[in-house]
Amino acid sequence: METLPFQASLRFPCASIFTSSINNSKRRLDILNKSMHDRFSTLSVKRLQRRLLLQFIGYNSALIGVNEHPVFAAPLPEMKEPEVIRTLKLASGVKFQDIVEGEGPEAREGDLVEVNYVCRRSNGYFVHSTVDQFSGESAPVILPLDENKIIKGLKEVLLGMKVGGKRRALIPPSVGYVNANLNPIPEEFGPRRSLLSHANEPLIFEVQLLKVL
Repeated sequence: METLPFQASLRFPCASIFTSSINNSKRRLDILNKSMHDRFSTLSVKRLQRRLLLQFIGYNSALIGVNEHPVFAAPLPEMKEPEVIRTLKLASGVKFQDIVEGEGPEAREGDLVEVNYVCRRSNGYFVHSTVDQFSGESAPVILPLDENKIIKGLKEVLLGMKVGGKRRALIPPSVGYVNANLNPIPEEFGPRRSLLSHANEPLIFEVQLLKVL
């Protein structure tokens, strides 16, 4: 079929109306496309500006998902356990580990010693400590190495330690707080009550020998 020459459209009045309608539709489509392009361009710019702002104040793509995904916390660094030098079990049932050897004088029967300690239940729950968990400040205690004044299990742990040394010990109740007058025990009512309420179960002591007096 031959294509009609352009002049042929002049012979049909409806042809000009049809052509005009097509042109109007095309213009409307162009306007719509431009509007959509402007809208999404603005949205992209806003997202880009927001992302740049978040990166500037310290966030990054590891914490913020693309396209508004939920925010996830960064994993906490792994806490490494201190290396254990040796592990011993005594006849009384006390088990302890040497964490730091120490290089100062050795604690002996009847000595007065100054120590820091942390006491926990066998399941790891905190009971009492001479070191503040938040500020790190310490209030060391002075203990006599006499089993009539100190729990027997802790005395056995401290004997033979050198100043600067650290040990972690599991102390059974049979050589622990067999009565409420044995040290170490906090003076404050709350911590004292907490400690004695767990006197009938094994306790974990992490102890550091500061001085032999």
